[in-house]
Amino acid sequence: MSAEPQPFAFPVLVGDIGGTNARFAVIPDAGSAVERIPNLGTADFDSITDAMEAGLAGRDGPPPRTAILALAGPIVGDRVPLTNCDWVVEPLVLMDRFGFGEVLLLNDFEAQSLALPGLEPADLDPIGTGTATPTGARVVVGPGTGLGAGALIHIRDMWVPIPGEGGHIDLGPVSARDFELWPHLEFTFGRMSAETLLSGPGLLRLYKAVCSSNGVPAPHDDEAHVTAAGLSGNDPAAAEALQLFATYLGRFAGDLAMVFAAHGGVYLAGGIPVRITPALKSGAFRQAFLAKQPHDDLLEGIATAIIVKRDAALGGIGDYARRPQDFGVELAGRRWSA
Repeated sequence: MSAEPQPFAFPVLVGDIGGTNARFAVIPDAGSAVERIPNLGTADFDSITDAMEAGLAGRDGPPPRTAILALAGPIVGDRVPLTNCDWVVEPLVLMDRFGFGEVLLLNDFEAQSLALPGLEPADLDPIGTGTATPTGARVVVGPGTGLGAGALIHIRDMWVPIPGEGGHIDLGPVSARDFELWPHLEFTFGRMSAETLLSGPGLLRLYKAVCSSNGVPAPHDDEAHVTAAGLSGNDPAAAEALQLFATYLGRFAGDLAMVFAAHGGVYLAGGIPVRITPALKSGAFRQAFLAKQPHDDLLEGIATAIIVKRDAALGGIGDYARRPQDFGVELAGRRWSA
């Protein structure tokens, strides 16, 4: 692991850029709370530069000297395309345009994992029983425009985030109902990845597959309508789609819990888990999470919860900006300095 930097130069601009929303905030100094900038829709701007210009335009105070940005996609090279958005992030261009002395790029769920040590009980809505050990490995999963996943490991008195693209692993049928539905599902990139189903578009795919399998019309045409109809209890197909979504998310989260022996807990991030909380707490998620024989006893002791704290990823980046010595963040190939 590369050496940690000297303390970051403040003010620090922090950002969490996903497929749909770009969230920014400014931290004036190491002792200050974040100054939140209103959400910006990625579809409303041609580039991240345009979005940042709009976000910073009405701000008072000295301009940011450092930018730490979390992106939905792998960080490779000087031109970083986002996975579910047309933007390409070029740190050298950002430094030239905004005068940053330093730009650091993180994976978006690396940033989500950085937030985990700072979460309080009020920031979490538990699902089922289980106990999080203080220094146990932790996993964060977030279905949204796509599906993100990350882990956090405690080593040598530091929290080390493990970025990756776990949302793109394969997902296969397990139950008899799964095998009925699979021929009706729309595949992506010629395969069935976890993100194909465990995302906003994925919930719509599930709903359409349920309707097709049952031989009934599918009147809802977006994830929000499917969610509302499923939670109302008046639409059996939408309700089943939500239950299947909770089941598959439980399977996926349970797999990652086993990979990392996540005794520090598994946490669901983003807007979708908050919106479908009743479906996640109905029992389907936790039942699928535990169904990992012969290791169901291992999973039984692992806590699962929904993160209800707003802008948790920005908070995690802020914690890192103030105390970089507490986190073992890999910097090689992801840090640009003047």
